[in-house]
Amino acid sequence: MRISRRVLGWTLLCCGGSYALAWLVVSLSILAMSGSARAQERATGGERPADVPGIKNFTRVDDHLWRGAAPTGEGYRWLAARGVRTVVDLRAERLGDAALARPGRAGLTAVRIPVRDGQAPSREQVARFLDAVARARGPVFVHCGAGVGRTGSMSAAYLVRTGRADAATATLRSLAVGPPTLEQVAFMRGLGHGREAARPSATVVALSRLADSPRRSWSRLKHWPGRDTM
Repeated sequence: MRISRRVLGWTLLCCGGSYALAWLVVSLSILAMSGSARAQERATGGERPADVPGIKNFTRVDDHLWRGAAPTGEGYRWLAARGVRTVVDLRAERLGDAALARPGRAGLTAVRIPVRDGQAPSREQVARFLDAVARARGPVFVHCGAGVGRTGSMSAAYLVRTGRADAATATLRSLAVGPPTLEQVAFMRGLGHGREAARPSATVVALSRLADSPRRSWSRLKHWPGRDTM
């Protein structure tokens, strides 16, 4: 029994150490890529997040697509005043009635395409998003929670599928806004003009979700039922 407990203890220690190492390597790599991309965007005069009331990480992808974090009521009104009529909400989190009603109160039409936090969109979700953007009059605003990972993935898909950028450039532009997950980076780098978005490999997905689990757990606590979200 003593040997079994010792073996179990060492096994748990090794598993914990392996997880910590994987988390550290993946997290630092993504942060380094994001920092490097941000520095390159500054050096080349690229579009950077703007200071917009009620919207964090606001960036113009181009004249027809804008991106950012989930707006407050003030943020939705700011968008409406500048000609936005369609908002694409990528959040799959459970949202309160007040949060869901905000776009309509500002005169905006909300299109919901729920993508799980930290994950890459499916081919069907990308197709729905591109169709919504193509049909919309005036600029379209796309957001998730923080306006980084899911928003960046869809924005990159838009840039590549419409021929406005190649996969490397689209990924760089999204990384410059903030650090996505490894799964989302792999998704963006796998985009190709004129073909369907390639899904990241199972190994990349597993490693990404393992490394991202602490952040997702904290996010779930913030969006616990009964707590309103933006």
